[in-house]
Amino acid sequence: MNQPSMATLSSGKITLRDARRGTTRDVELEPFEMAVHPLRDRSTGRPLTPLTWFETINLCNELSNAEELQPAYTHAGDGRSVTWNTSADGYRLPTEAEWEYACRAGTTSPTYGPLEDIAWTSLDHLEGPQPVGMKKANPHGLHDMLGNIWEWCWDYADPARYGDYRSLRGGGWADEPWSVRASVRRGSAPDAVLEDVGLRLARGLVGSPGQAQGWSHEADRQRAAICGPLPVGWTPLREIFA
Repeated sequence: MNQPSMATLSSGKITLRDARRGTTRDVELEPFEMAVHPLRDRSTGRPLTPLTWFETINLCNELSNAEELQPAYTHAGDGRSVTWNTSADGYRLPTEAEWEYACRAGTTSPTYGPLEDIAWTSLDHLEGPQPVGMKKANPHGLHDMLGNIWEWCWDYADPARYGDYRSLRGGGWADEPWSVRASVRRGSAPDAVLEDVGLRLARGLVGSPGQAQGWSHEADRQRAAICGPLPVGWTPLREIFA
């Protein structure tokens, strides 16, 4: 695997919205790096898909080892639990706060430009992902932040409701325009194989043990510790926080 092209993003602030709980929160971000493109197949230039969340974790560690960087992730003995060493200098997944900050690039509208200029969506009537970098970049110089493929993030989608589902951002080539926006989030199982899902790499020594850039282990634990009768279909993630 070749060394990915990374852009350095300066410090800043992003406001994240939780639609289920009807809340917002401001996150102050330290400088970090974000890949200019989704991780791609070098022979075709198209995003590397489909990738499960677990596969993206392994790819991050492989790329780190190849460049003699410290891998960010460690798998627990159960095969499903993954620990992030926030002091590692290797490649990793972005947090949702980092992803949305990188996507918006200082803009406040749902997209950073007209969708037909910046994103591959259902409007293009495609049958698969397109070569990266064919649409206009956002003000940070990042291509395909919206459209083309969904991108895994580090965060749980909602540990109170969806168990160990992880978050996806960005929208894909077959998604309707209303689903291809900076604030839209989706979640899926970390071992799910989804044809329109891939990886955008991040790097940066941020935060402290158990928390970084809008994410914290303790916040996940508190959200998973929901008490009382559960709504139908809710599966709180309790076992890894026991």
